[in-house]
Amino acid sequence: MNKILSSQEATVLSRRLRSENKTIVLAGGCFDVLHIGHIAFLEKAKEQGDVLLLLLESDEAITQMKGKNRPLNTQQDRALLLSALTPVDYVLPLSGILSDEDYDELILAIKPAIIATTQNDSNRSHKERQATRVGAKVIDVTGAIQNQSTTRIAQLLQRDI
Repeated sequence: MNKILSSQEATVLSRRLRSENKTIVLAGGCFDVLHIGHIAFLEKAKEQGDVLLLLLESDEAITQMKGKNRPLNTQQDRALLLSALTPVDYVLPLSGILSDEDYDELILAIKPAIIATTQNDSNRSHKERQATRVGAKVIDVTGAIQNQSTTRIAQLLQRDI
């Protein structure tokens, strides 16, 4: 099976994995320019269960969140890169998912056992609400890694070096 899934494939897969008593860990993000903070997060998230399913934000959502010059890499490129990483079992590129309700429907369909976050996750309360609805746990797998962010990398690249 391909590591890059559609929503329907992810739903079917998660049903099968749950029937096999596999612990599904769900994580998500933009992952625009991969850096050491991302790698640490993915490795720690994978340690929490059997299967790491990564929700990958759409180009449109990133533009809305981060500004008109983002993302730097297309969702397709980001999905291919992430799917090549050892800790990542599956990548679900999100499309047309921009509201909290859209995320809620997807989480209800996947029903992860664990939702992996970072200590500084701005969407923590929403993830806790989602976890409660499906009987999952929210686990902070890493703290913020100082000076590691795609925004910082993009700013450095814009300077005269």
